[in-house]
Amino acid sequence: MSRPVSGALSAVLVATVLACPPASAEPTGRPVFEGAGGDPRVSVAQPESTSQASGGYVRSIEPSLGPFGDPLGLRPLLKQQGIEYSLTYIADLLGNPFGGIRQDAIVEDRLNLRLNLDLQRLAGWEGATIHANAYFIHGTGLSRYYVGNLLTTSVIEALPSSRLYVLWFDQQLFDGKLGLRIGQQAADTEFFVSQTATLFVNATFGWPAITGLDLPSGGPAYPLAAPAIRAKYVPGNGFSLQAGLYDGDPAGANRPGDDPEAQRLDRTGTNFRTRDPALIVAEATYAFNTEQGAKALPGDITLGGWQHFGRFESLRFDNTGLSLADPNSTGIGRRLRGNAGIYAIYDQTLYREPGKDDEGLGFFVRAAWSPTRSSLVSAYVDTGLAYKGLFDGRDDDTVGISLAHARLSDDARRADSDTIVVTGMPMPRRRSETVIEATYQAVVVPGFTVQPDVQLILHPGGGIANPRDPEGRRVRNAGVLGLRATVQY
Repeated sequence: MSRPVSGALSAVLVATVLACPPASAEPTGRPVFEGAGGDPRVSVAQPESTSQASGGYVRSIEPSLGPFGDPLGLRPLLKQQGIEYSLTYIADLLGNPFGGIRQDAIVEDRLNLRLNLDLQRLAGWEGATIHANAYFIHGTGLSRYYVGNLLTTSVIEALPSSRLYVLWFDQQLFDGKLGLRIGQQAADTEFFVSQTATLFVNATFGWPAITGLDLPSGGPAYPLAAPAIRAKYVPGNGFSLQAGLYDGDPAGANRPGDDPEAQRLDRTGTNFRTRDPALIVAEATYAFNTEQGAKALPGDITLGGWQHFGRFESLRFDNTGLSLADPNSTGIGRRLRGNAGIYAIYDQTLYREPGKDDEGLGFFVRAAWSPTRSSLVSAYVDTGLAYKGLFDGRDDDTVGISLAHARLSDDARRADSDTIVVTGMPMPRRRSETVIEATYQAVVVPGFTVQPDVQLILHPGGGIANPRDPEGRRVRNAGVLGLRATVQY
């Protein structure tokens, strides 16, 4: 993208702030959203807690702590003034007893601190909110060091750091039908979201791998966010439209994928880059049977897409037209313009237990396609089922099974073939990676969950050679066993 276009993000951010002056302190009348991604709830099987960025704050463990829950009694006083805070602590114990690069077990954890300021209560500014979210991340990633897979086994996996995640200002207009948001934002909190999929531990069920692997620095998604402006229009009758304009490289790594170097370049989450080529994400959603008292089962259909205006290096050819595998190659990939893709989501409640609003069976399926030659992953699909309240006496527990499949692009696979031809040595040719996950989230008390998890990873890395195997054989299919504990306060 040209410099004038890439610099337009800064001008748009400033213009939006100036376009949102304070208003009167009358009630906004805006709807109360319960679903992941800030949308009306369509899945009865949304879990009690989730580590996916799109999931919301559900219930707090505070009442179960008695007088120790809020010993100074500050939380209700602060809430009256428009100040709300919450903390979520997640700890994972994960291991791969077979397969992968090598076998081991890891412990990782993340503390999430959220702060929400209601400016109507604080300053009489109608419909205005400020939100901040910070992460404190510890531990070692199982995927990065032991399994070698593309569909990361845990969504909280990241390099250890203390970082700002998001910091934005939101203005609701026209009785809540139009929302404008400006500041550091993450696309995975609002776009490409399945409410049922928020149950699962694998990262791809939040921000799908096709975007995380094709976009620079993994895109504006955990653990990196980017300066952005987002507009969301909800005209009624179940329809909603939203679009976001993001700085296209959250960390400035200037290369696609979830690269640890990107996280090192922005260790604190405060780079606030605004001069990179832009990324636009947009989607339209129709949610049905979400009104109070609806007898038919709720669901929604979403169509969306993204366009990145930067330049990317070819996966197969150098800047002179030679194969990158050729000994005479410069080793510098040919420059390609842009990266784009489209996606569709279907989230549906299949069965709702009689007399219950939040117990029953939910289903989801998401599919995406990226035809641009800069894409490592060209096609993606995931699907799954989740049931909340399946067992008598365990009404808040959720059980689920899911599958995700990422197909590598033709250029990525042909690059492997080129290497085989040039070197004359047998080596694996990457094709695709698949993960199957089964999980059960048990609610110990409201706000405290324990979640055993099992994953089977087929063709880790798309079928790469194991760097620890002297014969260069593929990384073996891996099994992952895990246990997650989550506390929300």
